[in-house]
Amino acid sequence: MARHSGGRGWYGKMIGAALGVTMLATGAGVWSAQAGTTDSAPAAKKPAVKAVSKTIAHASEKGKRGINITIDDGPDPKWTPQMLALLKQYDVKATFCMVGTQAQAHPDVVKKVVADGHRLCDHSISHNTGMDKESNAYQAKQILDAERMITKASGGVRPMYYRAPGGAFTPYSRKLAADRGMRPLGWNVDTKDFELPGTDAIIATVERELPNGPTLLFHDAGGDRTQTVEALRTLLPRLKEQGYTYGFPVR
Repeated sequence: MARHSGGRGWYGKMIGAALGVTMLATGAGVWSAQAGTTDSAPAAKKPAVKAVSKTIAHASEKGKRGINITIDDGPDPKWTPQMLALLKQYDVKATFCMVGTQAQAHPDVVKKVVADGHRLCDHSISHNTGMDKESNAYQAKQILDAERMITKASGGVRPMYYRAPGGAFTPYSRKLAADRGMRPLGWNVDTKDFELPGTDAIIATVERELPNGPTLLFHDAGGDRTQTVEALRTLLPRLKEQGYTYGFPVR
């Protein structure tokens, strides 16, 4: 998988203050994955999280003619709602790979994503594309704190996938996520929309590389996403007319 450039990503400047909040958490063991449950509740047994495969998913639940729309780095209060409107217009479900601090900052948008029937994906806290060079403790904090923040922002709906920033998976991070019920999620078609190549270039990349596999990577945060919105406006109906069916990545 291609690795996006930019080191710790565009979140680096904003992450310091946000991470202060995450220090309140000591790991996944102190919070409940079930909506409405608190640590002060009676000592009832919490339901166990069902582990999933630790292999990196690329295939679609819809089979050979399935397409997985995946949208990274949000939620964003300007661009995510525009993409949600397009997805609803064309009756398409997508997987939103959210950065923990963004979810924490925009819980209303996270709840809208869930209400529209889309799936959530853990995309770490600080979008550090060099995570695979960091310690296991660092990776665990990035993944588990983001899981907690996304779940809280959503109103109790847990992420079903984990996508490492820039594809920086490790055997440790894949197993950790899978044990938490989050299937490691890759991609087949990197639209490179974050480089702002132009709407036509984004469309051309999808059409050229779709034979490589069904999971398409777009972005709803990190800058002006006008080109991505317009590309989706063209691609969503066009691919459906070509006989493709939109679905979710395998679990």
